[in-house]
Amino acid sequence: MRRGPAPRRTRARAAAAPDGPERLQKLLSRAGLASRREAEDWIRAGRLTVNGVTATLGTRATPADQLRLDGRLVHARAAAGGGHVFLCHRSPGETLAAAIARLPRRAGKRFIAVSPMPRVDGGLELLTPDGELALTLQRRVHALVSEFGVRVRGALDETQSQGVLRGELDSGATLEVQRLEAAGGEGANRWYTLTARGASGKEVRQLLERQGALVSRVLRTQLGPVALGRALGRGHSRELEPAELAALVAAPAGSPG
Repeated sequence: MRRGPAPRRTRARAAAAPDGPERLQKLLSRAGLASRREAEDWIRAGRLTVNGVTATLGTRATPADQLRLDGRLVHARAAAGGGHVFLCHRSPGETLAAAIARLPRRAGKRFIAVSPMPRVDGGLELLTPDGELALTLQRRVHALVSEFGVRVRGALDETQSQGVLRGELDSGATLEVQRLEAAGGEGANRWYTLTARGASGKEVRQLLERQGALVSRVLRTQLGPVALGRALGRGHSRELEPAELAALVAAPAGSPG
């Protein structure tokens, strides 16, 4: 009897926390202790041992094995649970390092940002100590629709709005811009809500600046099915619930909600 594909949530959980041995560099990356490349350099240099045996690039291990770097014990048990992703509300101008410093110390020492916003901008950031999960999400965001709040000086005219909707970038690539709507503002500043598939904060700023708009702020408010929400103030963060993470990994690419 042929079995159908595993449920999406099951596949997402399995990707985050395998039960059996895995390549040592992958284990260390998922634990947030090093990138794969860094771990491979350690292995080539003979700096890593597994249960007292010098590791090679083909060595496999589990979090229960005794891992040592230059003779010092390495705790990779953080990889066993897997799937830790933090949603942060980063203030414009704040560094990612400052946002990371506020995360729980138990979560890990090394975090990877998933499609980070430029420092001058801010809003929703996703951070994880799990290197393998970060790679999965970084590939996934190119198919997801994100929502941004954009502040410009003065109102956009019809020609500028249509230019933004065309989604043309300096590189010649084209983004799928699904929506551009006025969202109020006071004085000389005007806010717009923009949604586009696979767009980074840098690209959103570029879309408007190509039309002659003076952009003063870009804030990401939603990434696929994950929204910033009004309850999470600037400078605050929370861990994604397992259901949220599963939805993010398996979300259809058609809409942000």
